[in-house]
Amino acid sequence: MRKPLIAANWKMFKTPAEATAFLTTFLPLVSQQSHAEVVLCPAMTSLAASIAAAAGSNVHIGAQTMHWLDSGAYTGETSPTMLKAIGATHVLIGHSERRQYFNETDTTVNLKLKAALAHGLIPIVCVGEHLEEREADLTAKVLELQTAVALEGIDAATAAPIVFAYEPVWAIGTGRTATPQIAEQAHKLIRNQIASSLTPAIAASTRILYGGSVKPDNAATLCCLEDIDGALVGGASLDPTSFAQIVLNSAA
Repeated sequence: MRKPLIAANWKMFKTPAEATAFLTTFLPLVSQQSHAEVVLCPAMTSLAASIAAAAGSNVHIGAQTMHWLDSGAYTGETSPTMLKAIGATHVLIGHSERRQYFNETDTTVNLKLKAALAHGLIPIVCVGEHLEEREADLTAKVLELQTAVALEGIDAATAAPIVFAYEPVWAIGTGRTATPQIAEQAHKLIRNQIASSLTPAIAASTRILYGGSVKPDNAATLCCLEDIDGALVGGASLDPTSFAQIVLNSAA
């Protein structure tokens, strides 16, 4: 059984005080659920406050990105050792906005994935196609390449913590959601590539999340599919009641 994972990506929202207020409301709403692993990924400046507010709860706190080196002259970057030092447990790698706006590549995703595993962080590796790629019937090629390069040089013996997230770029923040059939097909492509890059056993146990305009009213439909193991939630995760409902509905 793959335990579902529901992750919130807060992007560039919420001050430390706002993150603390969110958790004050959110934690009681999900305190009794145990079917899913719940992760919040706030901005770097709100990580420490979020970790403190979530202490002792069933909610984990992760970062939205990181550098792959432990230290160095990289102004503005945050290292995996820094994340571990403050108690972060997860990290998003290769989100489409990082690829689009900050020149992240499949190669840097691979470097970050290796660093996350080396430092005991649970990596959530994001892959997905743009609208023009889907319309050109390139979805399979894009997903297979992104997944294969991310896993280059990864030892199957260390791969168990890896989580993938399929985020069709055309569905992020647009209100458009992949149909359950489209999402399930994409997840199967990713899982098949994991089997090719690592082993069928690793592929069978790897969690693959769906990310793309996930809301309370579609969470149950998406999360009940065989190859979808949870959700990476953007805008709908900014409200504690909305995100709690997504977590609870994912058990349906």
